[in-house]
Amino acid sequence: MQILSFAEAATPADLRVQVRGIQEQAWPSESGPDVAVDTPTHDPALRPLSMLLVDEGTVLAALDILFKEIVHAGERLSAGGLSTVVTSKQARGSGYGRQLVTAARERMIAQSLDLGLFTCDRPLQAFYESAGWRVLPGAVLIGGTPRAPFPSDQPGFDKVTMSDFFSPAGRQAQASFHHSRIELYPGEIDKLW
Repeated sequence: MQILSFAEAATPADLRVQVRGIQEQAWPSESGPDVAVDTPTHDPALRPLSMLLVDEGTVLAALDILFKEIVHAGERLSAGGLSTVVTSKQARGSGYGRQLVTAARERMIAQSLDLGLFTCDRPLQAFYESAGWRVLPGAVLIGGTPRAPFPSDQPGFDKVTMSDFFSPAGRQAQASFHHSRIELYPGEIDKLW
């Protein structure tokens, strides 16, 4: 078993087909699994990095890390966030998702990011905490764009914001993120990451 990492656009086609299949299991789309394998899932401006947990050529779990510089409380910080975290139905409950989410957190640290932050459905909070992430109390991510904001606290959403602060600058800014609205603005494709 190994963890493989690729820029999203450079992920080998056979692995990408498997990832799309697993994503369709979790989040069925209107177009189904027949989307062209080279169609990007994420905005290339967010420099998506795909991480795959693979066993003998079979993808068991996958996720993407998205990257963006943000400005919060007057501080410019480099941020990464998890997106499209998924484990195949057959592999769920084996700890593979946790292993991959933990590796993604370590990858963000190795890339010298100031912080990692993302939203998840409230029932998944304990899962992410078991992989080293922490709830960011009272924080709301504002996705979308400044003209078309997409907040994580909109009606019908039951999201929590998960985070970790890696660098000295990130740790120094940490308190300013508590109970705040964080202007992430990843764009129209990745409304929230």
